Amino acid sequence: MTTEQGVVLRADRFTARIVTQKTGACEGCSARGYCNTLGGGKEMEVDAINLAGARAGDMVVVGFETASLIKASFLLYIFPIIGMIAAAAMGVGIAGRVGIDESVGSALAGFGGLAAAFFFVRKKGNRLAERSSYRPKVIRILKTPVEPPAPCEQDKPGP
Repeated sequence: MTTEQGVVLRADRFTARIVTQKTGACEGCSARGYCNTLGGGKEMEVDAINLAGARAGDMVVVGFETASLIKASFLLYIFPIIGMIAAAAMGVGIAGRVGIDESVGSALAGFGGLAAAFFFVRKKGNRLAERSSYRPKVIRILKTPVEPPAPCEQDKPGP
């Protein structure tokens, strides 16, 4: 399980909005649709499933299943390359039958295959992001903020 630490901005029973630091693991993450980069910097806001019952101000550990991360990385990085190469190979065969140069046919089919793969990745990624196994989860509370003490009767202003 890949984990990151962050601070809860707001939370309810089911979800928590957490501020965390953006890392290299974010690039291949299928759940990146649940994250928002703040001002283009390293800080991010992440919507996570609130398994630990975190509240606003808590410092928490956010986890993401490694198997889901690997599957998402394959889908994002490897699948488009496979689609482009397969389409380019088919383009060579088709170009000879149609009567155009094999290089042109290969290039056109390769770019078409790459575009089709990106379209597939986008559709599949949106569906995967809806599954809880592809969403980050609050797995542990590290530190709970100290509540200010209630005012004493003698500290309250009189009538």
